[in-house]
Amino acid sequence: MTIATLFIVLFVCMLLGMPIAIALGFSSMLTILLFSNDSLASVALKLYESTSEHYTLLAIPFFILSSAFLSTGGVARRIIDFAMDSVGHIRGGLAMASVMACMLFAAVSGSSPATVAAIGSIVIVGMIRAGYPQKFAAGVITTSGTLGILIPPSIVMLVYSAATEVSAARMFMAGLIPGLLAGILIMLAIYIVARIKGLPSLPFPGIGKLSISTAKAMGGLMLIVIVLGSIYGGVASPTEASAVACVYAYFIAVFGYRDIGPLKNVAWRNPGEPIVKAIGRNLGYSLLGLLKTPADKEIRAVVRDGAKVSIMLLFIIGNAMLFAHVLTTERIPHMIAENIVGMGLPAWGFLIIVNLLLLAAGNFMEPSAILLIMAPILFPIATQLGIDPIHLGIIMVVNMEIGMLTPPVGLNLFVTSGITGKSIGWVIHACLPWLLLLLGFLILITYVPQVSLFLPEYLDSLRGF
Repeated sequence: MTIATLFIVLFVCMLLGMPIAIALGFSSMLTILLFSNDSLASVALKLYESTSEHYTLLAIPFFILSSAFLSTGGVARRIIDFAMDSVGHIRGGLAMASVMACMLFAAVSGSSPATVAAIGSIVIVGMIRAGYPQKFAAGVITTSGTLGILIPPSIVMLVYSAATEVSAARMFMAGLIPGLLAGILIMLAIYIVARIKGLPSLPFPGIGKLSISTAKAMGGLMLIVIVLGSIYGGVASPTEASAVACVYAYFIAVFGYRDIGPLKNVAWRNPGEPIVKAIGRNLGYSLLGLLKTPADKEIRAVVRDGAKVSIMLLFIIGNAMLFAHVLTTERIPHMIAENIVGMGLPAWGFLIIVNLLLLAAGNFMEPSAILLIMAPILFPIATQLGIDPIHLGIIMVVNMEIGMLTPPVGLNLFVTSGITGKSIGWVIHACLPWLLLLLGFLILITYVPQVSLFLPEYLDSLRGF
């Protein structure tokens, strides 16, 4: 009766259109009132503990704010120029460059919708002008944007780590190879289609232009080295790396590229200006820019937008942790685990159920909410069946990727619809071939665990673990 009440109230609230965070909190409190020996005071305590006792969650607002600075600060445009100069000369190279740009931006933003918005708003129009079909362009970008939650650093991976108490650093390690593999598979599919349909390519720009675009993009790309290098090298935790990333993103957007903030449109060197004078002028402007930063409208808008997203996500996480608390105190995951193990279901059969369950949930719920609800239930079952928790986490993240492309709550679909001005149905149709490719990739990730586990196990062996 407890299980039925908890889940029936949750789904009824969701069907009535109640926000997912409030639905989670309301169903949890109602279940505590009706069936639990816990007092309502435990609700307040659990809501406080949900964020204060999970150090990993502190990385989420930092990564969100760094993503906001980079999305606004022109980093996406420079990454696109670098990708086009790198692979644009290959048949179908403009589409492949778009995928490469999504992969690189994913590694500095950690967000799937942000990747689609930042890259898609620039390259979709460019691909259409170059002679690519509009549906092809929209499908490629919408699908490639899903890599934002698979290529580390990933906010969704941080949520899974908080829900299951597994290492966020190991999750980041495990996500790198699957993320690169997914991007390569999409690019390979583009190349095959381009050869068949005769899609255009760009002329090779030359080593000089490629070097210039690489140098311009390096300011943003260095964030990948700083974050992943410090985590993989054991220098910093994901939370510490996220704080450094936030500060770096601010400086590179405001003082490096100067696309936003008090130094916007201030040239590094004016025509005919001596280098010594330029250095002195920039030092003075930089000091002035630091003092003006708190009052600058654009920077305050970026911080405000990042705070809104962080508060929304952390409010969902707080209520989902309360939901997980009810699950744990009522021993619901343990009862489900005992029943499934008692049925003699093999690990491969359990993974089929996991994928079907997550694919269905991805149609109706936001990825972080799905992980926070399902991970506490699936985690103990997976461990009893001998499935590595890190492997399970990557399977769940790939399912969340696919959920970004499935209606009615596929966030990437809405972003692309807004960019192209087309209906959601049109975008869904554009994504269908690429969705099938991702489903094939999901099968590979599910049943070849070493794709996910090779890098963390290898790095552990280097450290002597």
